[in-house]
Amino acid sequence: MQKIAKKLIEIMKDCAYVTKNGINNFHNYKYATSADVLEKINTAMVKQGICSIAAPEIISIDEVTTAKGNTEKLATVKISITLMDKDSDENITITGLGSGQDAGDKAIMKAQTAAIKYAYMLSFAIATGDDPEADSKTDENTIVQKPVQKKKNTVIKPVKAACVNCGVVISDKVKTYSMEKYGRSLCMECQKGAKVVA
Repeated sequence: MQKIAKKLIEIMKDCAYVTKNGINNFHNYKYATSADVLEKINTAMVKQGICSIAAPEIISIDEVTTAKGNTEKLATVKISITLMDKDSDENITITGLGSGQDAGDKAIMKAQTAAIKYAYMLSFAIATGDDPEADSKTDENTIVQKPVQKKKNTVIKPVKAACVNCGVVISDKVKTYSMEKYGRSLCMECQKGAKVVA
C-alpha cells in the first residue's frame, strides 16, 4: 500500500483547505459545499492517477414532522468509495455517512451528497472551519416519527428529535439545550464546533 499512500498524501496536501462558498440563509452562516469539495478532490485525484468508485447504501428512511406540522422524509445513507491507483493496482476504501431531508423525492439524493462530501473531508483531513450545513428548510425540523402498526390501523408514534447536521437521534433534553444555545437541534458531538446564537 506504499504507492497509493504516497499519492494520497499528495492529494491531502492539495486539498488541505476548502473555502466556504455555501450560505445558509436561515441561520446566516457559510459552509463548504459538496460541489466545492468534489471539485477540489477530483482535480487532486486525477493529477495523482487515482480513480474512484462509489457505492451507496440506505441505512434508514424516517418520517419527520417539521415545526410547521408538515411531514417530510429523512434519509440516512452510508457511502463506500474505493480509491484505485492506476499505476500500482493498489486500492483503499473510505466511507461516509450523511442524512438528507425533503418533502418530495430528494431525501436520498441529499443524504448521498452529504455522505460523499464527508467521506472525502474526513478521510483527507480537509479543513473548512465550523461546518454545520443544512438548508433553511431542514433547520426548522424537529421530531422524527416512524409508523407503528397497531392492529389494522397505522398510527404515527413520535420518537426523539434528530440532529439537523448529522441525523443522529437525540433526547428531548439535548434538543432543548441545543435550541436555546445554538438555535437548532444538534447532537452533543455537533454542538462542539457550532456557533452560539447571540
